[in-house]
Amino acid sequence: MNEPAVDRGALGLGSRVLAWGTRTFVMGVLNVTPDSFSGDGVADDSEALRARIDALLDAAPDVIDVGGESTRPGAAGISVDEEIRRVTPALEAVRTRAPDMPLSIDTRKADVARAALKLGAVMVNDVTGGTHDPKILDATAEAGAAFVVTHNRRGNVRRSEIGPHVEAVAYDDLVRDVCHDGERLLERARRAGIPRDRLLFDPGFGFGKSPEQNLVLLREMSALKSLGAPLMVGVSRKSFVGFVLGLPADQRLEGSLAAAVIAVANGADMVRVHDVPATRRALAMADAIYRPDAGFPPPRE
Repeated sequence: MNEPAVDRGALGLGSRVLAWGTRTFVMGVLNVTPDSFSGDGVADDSEALRARIDALLDAAPDVIDVGGESTRPGAAGISVDEEIRRVTPALEAVRTRAPDMPLSIDTRKADVARAALKLGAVMVNDVTGGTHDPKILDATAEAGAAFVVTHNRRGNVRRSEIGPHVEAVAYDDLVRDVCHDGERLLERARRAGIPRDRLLFDPGFGFGKSPEQNLVLLREMSALKSLGAPLMVGVSRKSFVGFVLGLPADQRLEGSLAAAVIAVANGADMVRVHDVPATRRALAMADAIYRPDAGFPPPRE
């Protein structure tokens, strides 16, 4: 029997408020890279950028996450200046078109985060959990922004027909170790001045886990609720989906939707996705099952 909805707090992002537990929120991906693993990077193509922004805004995600540096396993890094050059037009374009749309910056570099926060971003999404450049925590705290703490461990990258993915990483106990690392990373962010209610935890699917380990983590993800932070999950088009289906990134929609629904069943509060319309529909159904007290979503305007 489903338990009644519990008030788990809320996160203010600009003029919008995400009330945790009422429904699953959607973060739409806006890649401005030439080498995104997902195949949707717009690079320097202004027409492609405009079309992608139009499509995202039409789909009405709750947050748009702008990234200028590929985070796929084995990807080459870029300079701070180049990353800022890439993300600035995207941030400015979304801010102009939709001033109320919360913006997140997907970066591991403090100077990129600062530049994006000045351009209107209200969230920092760091796939290293603040470990690559610890000053990113200070930049986030100073701006009063939200911060996504992502679990990540180094692993050897294997290249295959489905794309690059991480080989098995040594864990004593995968889920317990992710929880332990998460507690440490969240506490580190709090000590840097980011309030507890402005922190989210991302288990880091695809980061420091093999395809098989990702499946275990997704299956047992409900244990991560013990961290006390809202859970953000990024499974969209990931290599472990391709590993199961034997398909490239542009043919992983159904697998990504199935993984997203399982994540909701196991406690996800937000999902980061490339295919927003299809995911919104899948999550509306999942929420109707797992969060019946939230009611049905209102019709789209």
